[in-house]
Amino acid sequence: MEEIAQVYARSLFAVAKEQKKIDEIREQLGQIADALAEDHNLQVFFFSPYFSTTEKQEGLGKAVEGADEVLVNFLDLLIENHRMPVLFRIRRAYEALWEDENQLLPVSVTSAVELDKKTVSQIGDKIAEQTGRKVELSATVEPEILGGIIVRVGNQVLDASVRNRLEQLRKQVARAA
Repeated sequence: MEEIAQVYARSLFAVAKEQKKIDEIREQLGQIADALAEDHNLQVFFFSPYFSTTEKQEGLGKAVEGADEVLVNFLDLLIENHRMPVLFRIRRAYEALWEDENQLLPVSVTSAVELDKKTVSQIGDKIAEQTGRKVELSATVEPEILGGIIVRVGNQVLDASVRNRLEQLRKQVARAA
């Protein structure tokens, strides 16, 4: 399923890029995926084999009225090929392509207490400087980590939390015993 989503997402992205519509398609694809995620009846209609391709295509025309023609044709193709259930994965893959295209790097900083905006900003600036990419920064508070911080850069994690250090120490003591 993941490979199928990648193929479809790359194809949609290529056409959107060619027509200089990657942002518009991203936004509309997100809106459609969100609408499907929120409405179980829409999922049943578009994902179920009990409705014909023609019925689904007619329903699609009504559901996405005013959407970009590229996206409507793409969704039409998904319906024809019985691939609508893969839409959520296609959206994630398209998002990743969009982030790469825009050189965006998601960074999240987790701390036990709320950090001031300047500190979080400095962390983001340093990562942007080292990677040469635009950082999409978010900060969260999780008292369970006790102290220190956890920084997630893309899919890499730097865990400098007290909880992690205590866990490492516990493992060392268990091995020594």
